[in-house]
Amino acid sequence: MPTRLSGQGPLYEIDGQIESRAISFENPSGGRGQGGTAASGLGVGRKGDPAREVAPGATIDLADIVGSGVIRHIWATTIARPKVLRGVVVRAYWDDQAHPSIEAPLGDFFGFAHGVTPPFETEVHSVGERYGMNLWLPMPFRRRARLTLTNELSTPVTLFYQVDYTLGDDVAEDVGRLHVLFRRGNPTVLGEDFELLPKRQGRGRYLGAVIGVRPLQDGWWGEGEAKIYLDGDSEFATIVGTGAEDYVGLSFGIQQTPFRLHGASWRESDDRLCTGRVSMYRWHIPDPIVWKTDIRVTIQQIGLGGGTPTTIEDYKMQLVERQDDWSAASFWYEPTPSAPLPAMPDLAARIADLPKSL
Repeated sequence: MPTRLSGQGPLYEIDGQIESRAISFENPSGGRGQGGTAASGLGVGRKGDPAREVAPGATIDLADIVGSGVIRHIWATTIARPKVLRGVVVRAYWDDQAHPSIEAPLGDFFGFAHGVTPPFETEVHSVGERYGMNLWLPMPFRRRARLTLTNELSTPVTLFYQVDYTLGDDVAEDVGRLHVLFRRGNPTVLGEDFELLPKRQGRGRYLGAVIGVRPLQDGWWGEGEAKIYLDGDSEFATIVGTGAEDYVGLSFGIQQTPFRLHGASWRESDDRLCTGRVSMYRWHIPDPIVWKTDIRVTIQQIGLGGGTPTTIEDYKMQLVERQDDWSAASFWYEPTPSAPLPAMPDLAARIADLPKSL
């Protein structure tokens, strides 16, 4: 997989090979000189089609791009409610593959769990106070890119959006295409590690995950280790962390700290044990996780029982298996053709037990 795409060199480099385009309701095809043709009460081209309502059960194309290129940025906003941000689904199909490589709820796709978030910024996402949502990962395609949005709710959803991309990029046949998978265990299975990424075969690069936790039992829940099984690992993994908060680069609990590559964008409660919901993330960008034959990524549901441990031995003796509500949107690059994604939880499973809006 190439490490550099066109337009990602020095800012002063003018790349004459590529063409800059954008798709929105004002220019659904992204065609040259075809934007802003709709009329408003102010006349033609005066903000005639900035947003639309997506009907209940409807699927619309966000983009259908033919040729070789790279989607560079996606922005969207809506009348944000937790059910909307979990009930609306984004899918992406690369190079005419029949099944999607991206399938995730709108909010989790844009970097936050539970359908709510305060403003935050990471290397991958940025979200404003009124849910102006941005994704900054490059998404190369060789022949065609199709992005869709489906409203699975029983009420209309208002949508503003823009897809910024380039055409004419020299995209290799085996370049990694962006994949996103959403999973939820509500509750998780006692003694069985929650899979952030079920086994994928072939080769690729794991980027990381947006993880949501809703504790269902008393006490601290975050002692479970993240494990990354690589290239033939079976019982034991090659990469093993030391705890859930440690995996996202924090320590001794979860602090609301949205750093560029790791941290937590939201925690619902301020108590030491983090008894409320948490939205956290980890991005393996400067520390790549690459697989050559297969990968599987899991995280344990382990907590602490009893009082505060005073020694490491006390600490190990107080570890307990737990069942909580975990979700994850995992991101990775993998060439196409690629295997179908595991089935995404249905609408009822996705929107169950969501919080009220912030």
